[in-house]
Amino acid sequence: MDDMVLQTITPTSHDLGGFRVHRTLPSRPRTMVGPFIFFDQMGPAHLEVGSGIDVRPHPHINLATVTYLFAGAIDHRDSIGTFATIEPGAVNLMTAGHGIAHSERSPEGERTKGPELSGIQTWLALPEAAEEMDPAFEHVGAQTLPVIEGSGARARIIMGSLWGASAPTTTYAQTIYGDIALEAGGSIPIDANADERALYVAMGDATLDGMTLEPLTLYILKPGITATLRSQSGGRIMLCGGEAFTTPRHVWWNFVSSRRDRIDEAKRAWKAGEFPKVPGDEKEWIPIPEIPKTVSYP
Repeated sequence: MDDMVLQTITPTSHDLGGFRVHRTLPSRPRTMVGPFIFFDQMGPAHLEVGSGIDVRPHPHINLATVTYLFAGAIDHRDSIGTFATIEPGAVNLMTAGHGIAHSERSPEGERTKGPELSGIQTWLALPEAAEEMDPAFEHVGAQTLPVIEGSGARARIIMGSLWGASAPTTTYAQTIYGDIALEAGGSIPIDANADERALYVAMGDATLDGMTLEPLTLYILKPGITATLRSQSGGRIMLCGGEAFTTPRHVWWNFVSSRRDRIDEAKRAWKAGEFPKVPGDEKEWIPIPEIPKTVSYP
């Protein structure tokens, strides 16, 4: 493997009707990068007029979801009474704790013009001491997230501290998460201050100290290496990572936990209808699958 890269993870891709989702975490080669245990790229896609995204209410436990868009908008509703519309450059952080249900749907205004969909959805495992905390929701507007500019690069800090600036977004473990937009010929140094780091080219092209980074691939960097990210024609690259977890996490469907029996209990509770309802979206829900598409690997 290259001197800079520990592992590369190629995605599994799913067609969700009008758009594709590319998933690099969890995977057989690796389950986590820092607290990141799920990494999906949605789109880019332009849906038909009158249609939209309709992710019916579904449950989570012992994790935090992070939604970040490049284009489009999504209405979020959850069982603690939140209603929030996310737009490009903002962050929706939903902390499941001991249990939450939520839905994600295209706003009516988006449906009338044919919704765009492009963005990244990630899950963060919670430290064991925080797994059973009360559910919470936080919307952080684009204007409150730090942006670093220079050398043909514009990097927004979504979570944690990077390039000498810090995002106000809540973190439960040490976390770094950044959105790097490079112009043609642009460059930016990759911050080395995290136990585990990964780069993902969402759009366009990029190289790391001359090594080509393939699109839709998660590159796990070696600890402590310093390198420069460049783009020949322009690109959009995500940097993610944080502290290495010392205990494993298990994933089954939408549930993450340090304990397999806790996941079994969550399955039972969702089947039994014991999770709280989502106000304003009580009529539909996603039934528990026989074989989920998101699982951890032994």
